[in-house]
Amino acid sequence: MRLIDTAQLIPLKFQPVNQMTPFDLAAWEPWTPTILAERLQGLACEWYVVGGWALDLWHGQQTRSHHDLEFVVAPQDACRVAAHLTELAFFASSKSCLTHCAFDGPVEDDAWQFWGGDVKHGVWRVDMMMERGTPQDWHYKRDPSVQQPRHDAIRTNDDGIAYLAPANILLFKAKHCRPKDELDFANALPNLSSKDKQTLCGWLQKLHPEHKWIPALR
Repeated sequence: MRLIDTAQLIPLKFQPVNQMTPFDLAAWEPWTPTILAERLQGLACEWYVVGGWALDLWHGQQTRSHHDLEFVVAPQDACRVAAHLTELAFFASSKSCLTHCAFDGPVEDDAWQFWGGDVKHGVWRVDMMMERGTPQDWHYKRDPSVQQPRHDAIRTNDDGIAYLAPANILLFKAKHCRPKDELDFANALPNLSSKDKQTLCGWLQKLHPEHKWIPALR
């Protein structure tokens, strides 16, 4: 799984397949987690929201605007999810291009992220990411040695929407500390449980030992 700032993808070029017309990179009108849950209703596989929206599901309210909607599935489930979201066409995202993906075979090991575009309206709706943990444990994509029992890493809000726990989300955000990441940390800090603070602090001490968030978590 990889969380990225979509602004970093501005240099990308499209490689349309089957004469599919690509969308502008900035043409994002993302669904909300509620809409995604409605679209995926009846699909028997695990998926969960990540990024800023995951924190807002944890907060129980929207705290800021969101440029996109990121959610995660296991690679072996990506084909079924894509087939279920019939109104979307998916494009594999890499550092060099966005390439149409028909999901007619297994997801390659180096594929991590797929943008879902609404063909009828010409806008992007979701950012589907791959998680390569185990049925028992969540693995941090940037360093798989960072692991956590899945029942601690994946939580569910009152509406039954699954999301990645706040400590895990903030670990991803700690790498870049963009303004929105700083805002998310400031909003989350007063509501983090002592266990979440201890978990995030331990991860930061391991991966980013000089990180400026560490003193606030102690």
